[in-house]
Amino acid sequence: MHPIVPMLRFRPLTGLVALLVLFVPLLAGCGGGGGGGGDAYDDDAPPPRGGALTIVSGSENKGLEPLIERFAQSRNARIEMVYRGSVDISLALQQGAAMPFDAVWPANNLWIDLGDTERVVRHTERIMRSPVVFAVRCSLVDRFGWRDAEVRIADILDAVEGGKLRFAMTSATQSNSGASFYLGALHALAGGTEALQAEALGRDDVRDNVKRLLRAVDRSSGSSGWLKDAYVARPQRFDAMVNYEAMLIEANQALVASGQEPLCAVYPSDGLTIADSPLGYVDRGDDAKEQLFLDLQAHLLSPEVQGQILDLGRRPGLLTVDASNAPASSWNPAWGVDPARTVSPVPLPRGPVIRQALELYQTVLRKPSWTVYVLDVSGSMEGDKLASLKTAMRTLLEPDEAARYLLQAAPEDRHEVIAFSSRIRDHWKAAGNEPDDLRNLLYDVQRLEAKGGTNMYRATAQGLMSLAERADTLENYFPAVIVMSDGASKGQLDMVRAVLGEANFTRDVPIFTIAFGRDADMRQLEELAELTAGRTFKARDDLVSVFRKAKGYN
Repeated sequence: MHPIVPMLRFRPLTGLVALLVLFVPLLAGCGGGGGGGGDAYDDDAPPPRGGALTIVSGSENKGLEPLIERFAQSRNARIEMVYRGSVDISLALQQGAAMPFDAVWPANNLWIDLGDTERVVRHTERIMRSPVVFAVRCSLVDRFGWRDAEVRIADILDAVEGGKLRFAMTSATQSNSGASFYLGALHALAGGTEALQAEALGRDDVRDNVKRLLRAVDRSSGSSGWLKDAYVARPQRFDAMVNYEAMLIEANQALVASGQEPLCAVYPSDGLTIADSPLGYVDRGDDAKEQLFLDLQAHLLSPEVQGQILDLGRRPGLLTVDASNAPASSWNPAWGVDPARTVSPVPLPRGPVIRQALELYQTVLRKPSWTVYVLDVSGSMEGDKLASLKTAMRTLLEPDEAARYLLQAAPEDRHEVIAFSSRIRDHWKAAGNEPDDLRNLLYDVQRLEAKGGTNMYRATAQGLMSLAERADTLENYFPAVIVMSDGASKGQLDMVRAVLGEANFTRDVPIFTIAFGRDADMRQLEELAELTAGRTFKARDDLVSVFRKAKGYN
Protein backbone atom coordinates (compact mmCIF):
# COMPACT_ATOMS: atom_id res chain seq x y z
CA MET A 1 0.00 0.00 0.00
CA HIS A 2 1.33 3.39 -0.96
CA PRO A 3 1.59 5.91 1.89
CA ILE A 4 -0.81 8.84 1.81
CA VAL A 5 1.04 11.91 0.59
CA PRO A 6 0.29 14.95 2.74
CA MET A 7 -1.36 17.60 0.61
CA LEU A 8 -2.84 21.05 1.13
CA ARG A 9 -4.96 22.25 -1.77
CA PHE A 10 -6.80 25.55 -2.08
CA ARG A 11 -9.80 25.58 -4.34
CA PRO A 12 -12.82 27.84 -4.81
CA LEU A 13 -16.44 27.02 -4.26
CA THR A 14 -18.40 26.35 -7.44
CA GLY A 15 -21.89 25.16 -8.36
CA LEU A 16 -23.98 27.38 -6.10
CA VAL A 17 -27.01 27.81 -8.32
CA ALA A 18 -29.30 25.74 -6.11
CA LEU A 19 -27.92 27.38 -2.99
CA LEU A 20 -28.66 30.83 -4.35
CA VAL A 21 -32.32 29.89 -4.50
CA LEU A 22 -32.19 28.87 -0.85
CA PHE A 23 -30.55 32.18 0.05
CA VAL A 24 -33.40 34.31 -1.31
CA PRO A 25 -35.42 34.17 1.95
CA LEU A 26 -32.40 35.57 3.79
CA LEU A 27 -32.26 38.65 1.57
CA ALA A 28 -35.82 38.69 0.30
CA GLY A 29 -36.42 41.42 -2.22
CA CYS A 30 -32.78 42.49 -2.50
CA GLY A 31 -31.83 44.78 -5.35
CA GLY A 32 -29.29 43.85 -7.97
CA GLY A 33 -25.68 44.61 -8.48
CA GLY A 34 -24.40 43.18 -5.26
CA GLY A 35 -23.13 40.30 -7.21
CA GLY A 36 -20.67 37.99 -6.84
CA GLY A 37 -18.58 35.68 -5.77
CA GLY A 38 -16.35 36.92 -3.23
CA ASP A 39 -13.20 35.28 -2.21
CA ALA A 40 -12.31 32.84 -4.96
CA TYR A 41 -8.74 32.63 -6.19
CA ASP A 42 -9.10 30.12 -9.04
CA ASP A 43 -12.45 30.13 -10.75
CA ASP A 44 -11.88 26.94 -12.73
CA ALA A 45 -10.76 24.49 -10.04
CA PRO A 46 -12.61 21.19 -9.69
CA PRO A 47 -14.77 20.51 -6.63
CA PRO A 48 -13.12 19.11 -3.49
CA ARG A 49 -12.11 15.47 -3.65
CA GLY A 50 -13.35 12.83 -1.28
CA GLY A 51 -11.23 11.88 1.70
CA ALA A 52 -9.83 15.32 2.43
CA LEU A 53 -10.96 17.63 5.20
CA THR A 54 -12.41 20.54 3.21
CA ILE A 55 -12.79 24.01 4.71
CA VAL A 56 -14.59 26.92 3.05
CA SER A 57 -13.00 30.11 4.32
CA GLY A 58 -12.87 33.86 3.87
CA SER A 59 -9.90 35.09 1.85
CA GLU A 60 -8.50 36.95 4.85
CA ASN A 61 -7.31 33.57 6.15
CA LYS A 62 -5.14 32.85 3.13
CA GLY A 63 -2.09 34.12 5.00
CA LEU A 64 -2.52 31.24 7.46
CA GLU A 65 -1.98 28.54 4.83
CA PRO A 66 1.55 27.66 6.04
CA LEU A 67 0.25 26.94 9.55
CA ILE A 68 -2.38 24.56 8.21
CA GLU A 69 0.04 22.98 5.75
CA ARG A 70 2.50 22.12 8.52
CA PHE A 71 -0.30 20.51 10.51
CA ALA A 72 -1.45 18.50 7.48
CA GLN A 73 2.08 17.25 6.90
CA SER A 74 2.47 16.27 10.54
CA ARG A 75 -0.67 14.11 10.28
CA ASN A 76 0.03 12.80 6.78
CA ALA A 77 -3.43 14.09 5.93
CA ARG A 78 -5.12 16.15 3.22
CA ILE A 79 -6.72 19.47 4.09
CA GLU A 80 -8.29 21.38 1.24
CA MET A 81 -9.16 25.07 1.54
CA VAL A 82 -11.54 27.00 -0.74
CA TYR A 83 -12.12 30.72 -0.53
CA ARG A 84 -15.49 32.39 -0.53
CA GLY A 85 -17.14 35.51 0.86
CA SER A 86 -18.73 35.21 4.28
CA VAL A 87 -22.19 35.84 2.79
CA ASP A 88 -21.72 32.93 0.37
CA ILE A 89 -20.53 30.73 3.23
CA SER A 90 -23.74 31.59 5.06
CA LEU A 91 -25.65 30.81 1.88
CA ALA A 92 -23.99 27.40 1.54
CA LEU A 93 -24.85 26.51 5.12
CA GLN A 94 -28.55 26.71 4.28
CA GLN A 95 -28.12 23.37 2.52
CA GLY A 96 -27.41 21.81 5.87
CA ALA A 97 -25.45 18.56 5.89
CA ALA A 98 -25.69 18.45 2.07
CA MET A 99 -23.31 21.39 1.69
CA PRO A 100 -20.11 20.24 -0.04
CA PHE A 101 -17.66 21.16 2.73
CA ASP A 102 -16.65 19.68 6.05
CA ALA A 103 -15.97 22.92 7.90
CA VAL A 104 -16.71 26.64 7.66
CA TRP A 105 -14.42 29.53 8.54
CA PRO A 106 -16.20 32.84 7.87
CA ALA A 107 -14.99 36.17 9.20
CA ASN A 108 -17.77 36.54 11.75
CA ASN A 109 -19.97 34.21 13.74
CA LEU A 110 -23.09 36.07 12.61
CA TRP A 111 -22.84 34.36 9.18
CA ILE A 112 -22.98 30.94 10.82
CA ASP A 113 -25.93 32.05 12.94
CA LEU A 114 -27.79 33.34 9.87
CA GLY A 115 -27.01 30.42 7.58
CA ASP A 116 -27.02 27.37 9.84
CA THR A 117 -30.79 26.99 9.92
CA GLU A 118 -30.54 23.18 10.22
CA ARG A 119 -27.99 23.46 13.04
CA VAL A 120 -25.39 21.18 11.50
CA VAL A 121 -22.36 23.20 12.63
CA ARG A 122 -20.62 21.92 15.76
CA HIS A 123 -17.45 22.61 17.75
CA THR A 124 -17.34 26.30 16.77
CA GLU A 125 -14.35 28.15 18.22
CA ARG A 126 -13.08 31.65 17.51
CA ILE A 127 -9.51 31.33 16.25
CA MET A 128 -8.47 34.99 16.23
CA ARG A 129 -9.84 38.51 15.92
CA SER A 130 -9.21 41.45 13.61
CA PRO A 131 -10.93 44.85 13.75
CA VAL A 132 -12.43 46.24 10.56
CA VAL A 133 -10.50 49.47 10.07
CA PHE A 134 -10.55 52.47 7.78
CA ALA A 135 -7.06 52.15 6.30
CA VAL A 136 -5.80 55.55 5.09
CA ARG A 137 -2.50 56.75 3.63
CA CYS A 138 -0.39 57.70 6.63
CA SER A 139 0.35 61.17 5.23
CA LEU A 140 -3.39 61.88 5.06
CA VAL A 141 -3.92 60.58 8.58
CA ASP A 142 -1.38 63.11 9.77
CA ARG A 143 -2.88 65.88 7.63
CA PHE A 144 -6.36 65.23 9.03
CA GLY A 145 -5.06 65.03 12.60
CA TRP A 146 -6.41 61.50 12.94
CA ARG A 147 -3.29 59.85 14.38
CA ASP A 148 -4.01 58.74 17.95
CA ALA A 149 -7.27 60.72 17.82
CA GLU A 150 -10.89 59.70 18.28
CA VAL A 151 -12.24 59.47 14.73
CA ARG A 152 -15.97 59.09 14.27
CA ILE A 153 -17.91 57.86 11.23
CA ALA A 154 -19.11 61.45 10.72
CA ASP A 155 -15.47 62.56 10.41
CA ILE A 156 -14.89 59.98 7.70
CA LEU A 157 -18.06 61.12 5.93
CA ASP A 158 -16.86 64.73 5.99
CA ALA A 159 -13.48 63.74 4.53
CA VAL A 160 -14.82 61.64 1.67
CA GLU A 161 -17.60 64.07 0.78
CA GLY A 162 -15.16 66.95 0.82
CA GLY A 163 -13.11 65.22 -1.87
CA LYS A 164 -10.16 64.83 0.47
CA LEU A 165 -9.78 61.10 -0.08
CA ARG A 166 -11.00 58.27 -2.32
CA PHE A 167 -11.73 54.91 -0.76
CA ALA A 168 -12.69 51.38 -1.70
CA MET A 169 -14.65 48.75 0.21
CA THR A 170 -16.19 45.35 -0.40
CA SER A 171 -19.87 44.86 -1.14
CA ALA A 172 -21.91 44.60 2.05
CA THR A 173 -23.90 41.73 0.56
CA GLN A 174 -20.82 39.74 -0.46
CA SER A 175 -18.09 40.23 2.10
CA ASN A 176 -17.98 40.52 5.86
CA SER A 177 -15.62 43.51 5.89
CA GLY A 178 -18.06 45.57 3.81
CA ALA A 179 -21.07 44.35 5.77
CA SER A 180 -19.34 45.07 9.08
CA PHE A 181 -18.32 48.60 8.14
CA TYR A 182 -21.82 49.25 6.78
CA LEU A 183 -23.49 47.98 9.96
CA GLY A 184 -21.06 50.00 12.06
CA ALA A 185 -21.85 53.13 10.04
CA LEU A 186 -25.57 52.52 10.44
CA HIS A 187 -25.08 52.18 14.19
CA ALA A 188 -23.04 55.38 14.41
CA LEU A 189 -25.20 57.54 12.16
CA ALA A 190 -28.35 56.36 13.93
CA GLY A 191 -26.81 57.80 17.11
CA GLY A 192 -27.50 54.69 19.14
CA THR A 193 -25.61 53.21 22.07
CA GLU A 194 -27.48 49.90 22.06
CA ALA A 195 -27.68 47.45 19.18
CA LEU A 196 -29.21 48.84 15.99
CA GLN A 197 -32.98 48.50 15.86
CA ALA A 198 -35.26 48.13 12.84
CA GLU A 199 -36.85 51.50 13.59
CA ALA A 200 -33.60 53.30 12.81
CA LEU A 201 -33.48 51.80 9.30
CA GLY A 202 -36.64 53.69 8.40
CA ARG A 203 -35.37 57.09 9.49
CA ASP A 204 -34.77 59.52 6.63
CA ASP A 205 -31.75 61.11 8.32
CA VAL A 206 -30.04 57.75 8.82
CA ARG A 207 -30.72 56.64 5.25
CA ASP A 208 -29.53 59.95 3.83
CA ASN A 209 -26.25 59.95 5.78
CA VAL A 210 -25.41 56.32 5.05
CA LYS A 211 -26.28 56.78 1.38
CA ARG A 212 -23.93 59.77 1.24
CA LEU A 213 -21.15 57.66 2.71
CA LEU A 214 -21.72 54.71 0.35
CA ARG A 215 -22.04 56.96 -2.70
CA ALA A 216 -18.50 58.17 -1.99
CA VAL A 217 -17.03 54.67 -2.48
CA ASP A 218 -14.76 54.64 -5.55
CA ARG A 219 -14.33 50.88 -6.03
CA SER A 220 -16.43 47.96 -4.91
CA SER A 221 -15.23 44.39 -4.48
CA GLY A 222 -16.61 41.00 -3.60
CA SER A 223 -13.52 39.98 -1.67
CA SER A 224 -11.43 41.45 1.14
CA GLY A 225 -8.34 39.65 -0.10
CA TRP A 226 -8.82 40.81 -3.69
CA LEU A 227 -9.39 44.38 -2.50
CA LYS A 228 -6.11 44.29 -0.61
CA ASP A 229 -4.30 42.93 -3.65
CA ALA A 230 -5.92 45.54 -5.92
CA TYR A 231 -4.80 48.36 -3.63
CA VAL A 232 -1.23 47.05 -3.54
CA ALA A 233 -1.16 46.70 -7.33
CA ARG A 234 -2.30 50.30 -7.90
CA PRO A 235 -1.86 52.30 -4.68
CA GLN A 236 -1.94 55.61 -6.54
CA ARG A 237 -5.62 55.12 -7.45
CA PHE A 238 -6.99 55.19 -3.91
CA ASP A 239 -6.28 56.96 -0.67
CA ALA A 240 -7.98 54.47 1.64
CA MET A 241 -9.78 51.16 1.89
CA VAL A 242 -12.11 49.48 4.36
CA ASN A 243 -10.57 46.18 5.36
CA TYR A 244 -9.39 44.07 8.25
CA GLU A 245 -6.49 45.21 10.38
CA ALA A 246 -4.72 42.02 9.28
CA MET A 247 -5.23 42.93 5.60
CA LEU A 248 -3.81 46.40 6.26
CA ILE A 249 -0.71 44.78 7.73
CA GLU A 250 -0.32 42.44 4.74
CA ALA A 251 -0.86 45.36 2.35
CA ASN A 252 1.74 47.47 4.13
CA GLN A 253 4.32 44.71 4.03
CA ALA A 254 3.94 44.63 0.24
CA LEU A 255 3.75 48.42 -0.12
CA VAL A 256 6.89 49.05 1.92
CA ALA A 257 8.76 46.34 0.04
CA SER A 258 7.97 48.12 -3.24
CA GLY A 259 8.81 51.59 -1.92
CA GLN A 260 5.20 52.79 -1.67
CA GLU A 261 3.55 54.80 1.08
CA PRO A 262 1.97 52.59 3.76
CA LEU A 263 -1.52 52.82 5.19
CA CYS A 264 -2.43 53.75 8.75
CA ALA A 265 -5.24 52.16 10.71
CA VAL A 266 -8.15 54.35 11.78
CA TYR A 267 -10.52 52.68 14.26
CA PRO A 268 -13.93 54.44 14.06
CA SER A 269 -14.78 55.12 17.69
CA ASP A 270 -18.56 54.94 17.20
CA GLY A 271 -18.72 52.32 14.45
CA LEU A 272 -15.95 49.78 15.08
CA THR A 273 -16.70 46.15 14.29
CA ILE A 274 -14.63 43.00 14.79
CA ALA A 275 -14.05 39.86 12.72
CA ASP A 276 -13.89 36.97 15.19
CA SER A 277 -12.98 34.20 12.72
CA PRO A 278 -15.05 31.22 13.94
CA LEU A 279 -14.04 27.77 12.73
CA GLY A 280 -16.85 25.21 12.88
CA TYR A 281 -17.39 21.60 11.80
CA VAL A 282 -20.30 20.43 9.61
CA ASP A 283 -21.45 17.21 11.22
CA ARG A 284 -22.17 14.29 8.88
CA GLY A 285 -21.34 11.46 11.22
CA ASP A 286 -17.78 10.88 9.96
CA ASP A 287 -15.88 10.22 13.20
CA ALA A 288 -12.41 10.16 11.64
CA LYS A 289 -12.89 13.44 9.81
CA GLU A 290 -14.42 15.03 12.90
CA GLN A 291 -11.37 14.03 14.95
CA LEU A 292 -9.02 15.46 12.33
CA PHE A 293 -10.97 18.72 12.48
CA LEU A 294 -10.82 18.82 16.28
CA ASP A 295 -7.09 18.18 16.20
CA LEU A 296 -6.59 20.99 13.66
CA GLN A 297 -8.70 23.34 15.74
CA ALA A 298 -6.74 22.47 18.88
CA HIS A 299 -3.51 23.02 16.93
CA LEU A 300 -4.62 26.50 15.84
CA LEU A 301 -5.64 27.37 19.41
CA SER A 302 -2.44 26.07 21.01
CA PRO A 303 -0.20 28.72 22.65
CA GLU A 304 2.61 28.13 20.14
CA VAL A 305 0.41 28.57 17.06
CA GLN A 306 -1.51 31.45 18.62
CA GLY A 307 1.86 33.18 18.96
CA GLN A 308 2.55 32.54 15.28
CA ILE A 309 -0.88 33.95 14.43
CA LEU A 310 0.02 37.09 16.38
CA ASP A 311 3.26 37.34 14.40
CA LEU A 312 1.17 37.28 11.22
CA GLY A 313 -0.83 40.34 12.25
CA ARG A 314 -3.88 38.75 13.86
CA ARG A 315 -5.09 39.15 17.44
CA PRO A 316 -5.30 35.73 19.12
CA GLY A 317 -7.64 35.22 22.03
CA LEU A 318 -8.74 38.52 23.51
CA LEU A 319 -8.82 41.76 21.54
CA THR A 320 -6.12 43.33 23.69
CA VAL A 321 -2.87 41.34 23.60
CA ASP A 322 0.81 41.87 24.29
CA ALA A 323 2.77 42.02 21.04
CA SER A 324 6.02 43.29 22.51
CA ASN A 325 7.85 40.23 21.17
CA ALA A 326 6.04 40.20 17.82
CA PRO A 327 7.97 41.31 14.72
CA ALA A 328 7.80 45.02 13.85
CA SER A 329 7.19 44.00 10.26
CA SER A 330 3.66 43.09 11.38
CA TRP A 331 2.89 45.29 14.37
CA ASN A 332 4.55 48.54 13.32
CA PRO A 333 3.32 51.39 15.57
CA ALA A 334 4.01 53.86 12.75
CA TRP A 335 1.07 52.22 10.95
CA GLY A 336 -1.28 52.98 13.84
CA VAL A 337 -1.68 49.29 14.72
CA ASP A 338 -1.31 48.34 18.36
CA PRO A 339 -2.74 45.05 19.69
CA ALA A 340 -2.30 46.32 23.25
CA ARG A 341 -4.71 49.16 22.52
CA THR A 342 -8.20 48.79 23.93
CA VAL A 343 -10.78 48.71 21.15
CA SER A 344 -14.52 48.71 21.79
CA PRO A 345 -16.70 47.21 19.05
CA VAL A 346 -20.32 48.23 18.65
CA PRO A 347 -22.97 45.58 19.39
CA LEU A 348 -24.23 43.85 16.27
CA PRO A 349 -27.99 43.89 15.63
CA ARG A 350 -30.20 40.81 15.70
CA GLY A 351 -30.57 38.61 12.63
CA PRO A 352 -33.86 40.09 11.32
CA VAL A 353 -32.40 43.61 11.53
CA ILE A 354 -29.26 42.49 9.67
CA ARG A 355 -31.44 41.01 6.92
CA GLN A 356 -33.43 44.24 6.66
CA ALA A 357 -30.24 46.32 6.63
CA LEU A 358 -28.73 44.25 3.80
CA GLU A 359 -31.93 44.56 1.78
CA LEU A 360 -31.79 48.33 2.30
CA TYR A 361 -28.19 48.37 1.12
CA GLN A 362 -29.05 46.55 -2.10
CA THR A 363 -32.22 48.36 -3.07
CA VAL A 364 -31.76 51.90 -1.74
CA LEU A 365 -28.39 52.89 -0.35
CA ARG A 366 -25.62 51.39 -2.50
CA LYS A 367 -24.06 53.37 -5.32
CA PRO A 368 -25.71 52.35 -8.61
CA SER A 369 -23.83 50.56 -11.37
CA TRP A 370 -23.26 51.56 -15.00
CA THR A 371 -22.35 48.41 -16.86
CA VAL A 372 -21.37 47.92 -20.49
CA TYR A 373 -21.73 44.26 -21.57
CA VAL A 374 -19.52 43.50 -24.58
CA LEU A 375 -20.84 40.32 -26.25
CA ASP A 376 -18.86 38.20 -28.71
CA VAL A 377 -21.18 36.94 -31.46
CA SER A 378 -18.45 35.98 -33.93
CA GLY A 379 -18.47 32.70 -35.81
CA SER A 380 -16.32 30.95 -33.20
CA MET A 381 -19.11 31.45 -30.65
CA GLU A 382 -21.63 29.45 -32.66
CA GLY A 383 -23.37 26.62 -30.82
CA ASP A 384 -23.01 26.03 -27.10
CA LYS A 385 -20.93 29.16 -26.44
CA LEU A 386 -23.52 31.55 -27.84
CA ALA A 387 -26.32 29.61 -26.15
CA SER A 388 -24.52 29.92 -22.82
CA LEU A 389 -23.93 33.63 -23.39
CA LYS A 390 -27.63 34.19 -24.06
CA THR A 391 -28.55 32.17 -20.99
CA ALA A 392 -26.22 34.33 -18.95
CA MET A 393 -27.76 37.54 -20.25
CA ARG A 394 -31.24 36.16 -19.59
CA THR A 395 -30.24 35.66 -15.98
CA LEU A 396 -29.33 39.34 -15.78
CA LEU A 397 -32.10 40.92 -17.84
CA GLU A 398 -35.15 38.77 -17.15
CA PRO A 399 -36.41 40.40 -13.92
CA ASP A 400 -37.84 37.23 -12.38
CA GLU A 401 -34.65 35.27 -13.05
CA ALA A 402 -32.46 38.10 -11.79
CA ALA A 403 -34.49 38.37 -8.59
CA ARG A 404 -34.18 34.63 -8.06
CA TYR A 405 -30.40 34.91 -8.03
CA LEU A 406 -30.01 38.33 -6.38
CA LEU A 407 -28.85 39.96 -9.62
CA GLN A 408 -31.77 42.27 -10.33
CA ALA A 409 -31.22 45.87 -11.36
CA ALA A 410 -31.81 48.89 -9.13
CA PRO A 411 -33.78 51.99 -10.20
CA GLU A 412 -30.66 54.07 -10.88
CA ASP A 413 -28.61 51.41 -12.68
CA ARG A 414 -27.60 51.88 -16.30
CA HIS A 415 -27.07 49.09 -18.86
CA GLU A 416 -25.44 49.01 -22.29
CA VAL A 417 -24.99 46.01 -24.58
CA ILE A 418 -22.45 45.99 -27.42
CA ALA A 419 -22.59 42.98 -29.75
CA PHE A 420 -19.52 42.45 -31.90
CA SER A 421 -17.77 40.21 -34.37
CA SER A 422 -15.03 41.76 -36.50
CA ARG A 423 -17.09 44.96 -36.26
CA ILE A 424 -19.63 46.49 -33.92
CA ARG A 425 -22.91 44.75 -34.76
CA ASP A 426 -25.28 46.51 -32.34
CA HIS A 427 -25.20 48.91 -29.39
CA TRP A 428 -28.27 49.04 -27.16
CA LYS A 429 -28.97 50.95 -23.95
CA ALA A 430 -31.47 50.80 -21.10
CA ALA A 431 -31.87 52.54 -17.77
CA GLY A 432 -33.30 51.53 -14.42
CA ASN A 433 -35.19 48.38 -13.58
CA GLU A 434 -38.49 48.63 -15.45
CA PRO A 435 -39.30 45.04 -16.50
CA ASP A 436 -40.45 45.95 -20.01
CA ASP A 437 -37.27 47.91 -20.76
CA LEU A 438 -35.05 45.06 -19.58
CA ARG A 439 -37.05 42.45 -21.46
CA ASN A 440 -36.83 44.50 -24.65
CA LEU A 441 -33.05 44.58 -24.25
CA LEU A 442 -33.06 40.83 -23.66
CA TYR A 443 -35.19 40.29 -26.78
CA ASP A 444 -32.53 42.05 -28.86
CA VAL A 445 -29.80 39.86 -27.34
CA GLN A 446 -31.72 36.64 -27.95
CA ARG A 447 -32.02 37.45 -31.70
CA LEU A 448 -28.25 37.66 -32.17
CA GLU A 449 -26.57 35.14 -34.50
CA ALA A 450 -22.94 34.01 -34.55
CA LYS A 451 -21.06 34.96 -37.68
CA GLY A 452 -17.95 36.78 -38.85
CA GLY A 453 -14.52 37.30 -37.38
CA THR A 454 -13.52 38.54 -33.92
CA ASN A 455 -12.22 41.90 -32.71
CA MET A 456 -12.98 42.25 -29.03
CA TYR A 457 -10.46 45.08 -28.69
CA ARG A 458 -12.48 47.34 -30.99
CA ALA A 459 -15.69 46.54 -29.09
CA THR A 460 -14.07 47.04 -25.69
CA ALA A 461 -12.70 50.38 -26.85
CA GLN A 462 -16.21 51.31 -27.99
CA GLY A 463 -17.56 50.50 -24.54
CA LEU A 464 -14.91 52.62 -22.87
CA MET A 465 -15.55 55.52 -25.25
CA SER A 466 -19.27 55.30 -24.52
CA LEU A 467 -18.52 55.67 -20.82
CA ALA A 468 -16.01 58.43 -21.53
CA GLU A 469 -18.80 60.48 -23.09
CA ARG A 470 -20.39 60.55 -19.63
CA ALA A 471 -17.20 61.06 -17.64
CA ASP A 472 -18.72 64.00 -15.78
CA THR A 473 -21.37 61.74 -14.23
CA LEU A 474 -19.44 58.48 -13.77
CA GLU A 475 -18.39 59.40 -10.25
CA ASN A 476 -22.02 58.77 -9.26
CA TYR A 477 -21.82 55.14 -10.45
CA PHE A 478 -19.74 52.00 -10.27
CA PRO A 479 -18.86 51.80 -13.98
CA ALA A 480 -17.52 48.62 -15.52
CA VAL A 481 -17.04 46.92 -18.87
CA ILE A 482 -17.78 43.17 -18.85
CA VAL A 483 -16.46 41.35 -21.92
CA MET A 484 -17.92 37.92 -22.71
CA SER A 485 -15.85 36.12 -25.33
CA ASP A 486 -13.72 33.12 -26.19
CA GLY A 487 -10.85 35.46 -27.03
CA ALA A 488 -8.91 34.45 -30.13
CA SER A 489 -9.31 38.03 -31.26
CA LYS A 490 -7.78 39.87 -34.15
CA GLY A 491 -6.87 43.50 -33.67
CA GLN A 492 -4.54 45.03 -31.10
CA LEU A 493 -4.71 45.50 -27.34
CA ASP A 494 -3.10 48.89 -27.96
CA MET A 495 -6.47 50.12 -29.24
CA VAL A 496 -7.83 49.73 -25.70
CA ARG A 497 -4.70 51.20 -24.18
CA ALA A 498 -5.08 54.26 -26.38
CA VAL A 499 -8.63 54.90 -25.20
CA LEU A 500 -7.62 54.46 -21.57
CA GLY A 501 -4.77 56.90 -22.11
CA GLU A 502 -6.87 59.55 -23.84
CA ALA A 503 -10.23 59.34 -22.08
CA ASN A 504 -10.69 61.91 -19.33
CA PHE A 505 -12.26 59.53 -16.83
CA THR A 506 -13.00 60.99 -13.42
CA ARG A 507 -12.41 57.51 -11.94
CA ASP A 508 -10.94 54.24 -13.13
CA VAL A 509 -13.23 51.89 -15.02
CA PRO A 510 -12.47 48.18 -14.47
CA ILE A 511 -12.65 45.74 -17.35
CA PHE A 512 -13.83 42.25 -16.42
CA THR A 513 -13.61 39.38 -18.88
CA ILE A 514 -15.64 36.15 -18.87
CA ALA A 515 -14.12 33.30 -20.86
CA PHE A 516 -16.52 31.04 -22.79
CA GLY A 517 -15.44 27.60 -23.94
CA ARG A 518 -12.57 25.37 -22.90
CA ASP A 519 -10.61 26.55 -25.92
CA ALA A 520 -10.86 30.22 -24.88
CA ASP A 521 -7.69 32.27 -25.27
CA MET A 522 -7.06 33.00 -21.61
CA ARG A 523 -3.93 35.02 -22.30
CA GLN A 524 -5.83 37.60 -24.33
CA LEU A 525 -8.69 37.81 -21.85
CA GLU A 526 -6.38 38.13 -18.85
CA GLU A 527 -4.26 40.80 -20.53
CA LEU A 528 -7.40 42.80 -21.26
CA ALA A 529 -8.64 42.58 -17.68
CA GLU A 530 -5.25 43.43 -16.21
CA LEU A 531 -5.19 46.80 -17.98
CA THR A 532 -7.48 48.24 -15.31
CA ALA A 533 -7.07 45.90 -12.31
CA GLY A 534 -10.12 43.92 -13.40
CA ARG A 535 -10.52 40.15 -13.20
CA THR A 536 -10.99 37.22 -15.55
CA PHE A 537 -13.68 34.65 -14.81
CA LYS A 538 -14.33 31.31 -16.49
CA ALA A 539 -17.84 30.41 -17.61
CA ARG A 540 -18.28 26.71 -17.14
CA ASP A 541 -21.49 25.11 -15.90
CA ASP A 542 -22.45 27.68 -13.26
CA LEU A 543 -23.02 30.96 -15.08
CA VAL A 544 -25.01 32.40 -12.20
CA SER A 545 -22.05 32.01 -9.88
CA VAL A 546 -19.82 33.66 -12.48
CA PHE A 547 -22.12 36.67 -12.71
CA ARG A 548 -22.36 36.96 -8.95
CA LYS A 549 -18.58 37.12 -8.93
CA ALA A 550 -18.37 39.72 -11.70
CA LYS A 551 -21.17 41.89 -10.37
CA GLY A 552 -19.70 41.84 -6.87
CA TYR A 553 -17.08 44.26 -8.19
CA ASN A 554 -19.62 46.51 -9.94
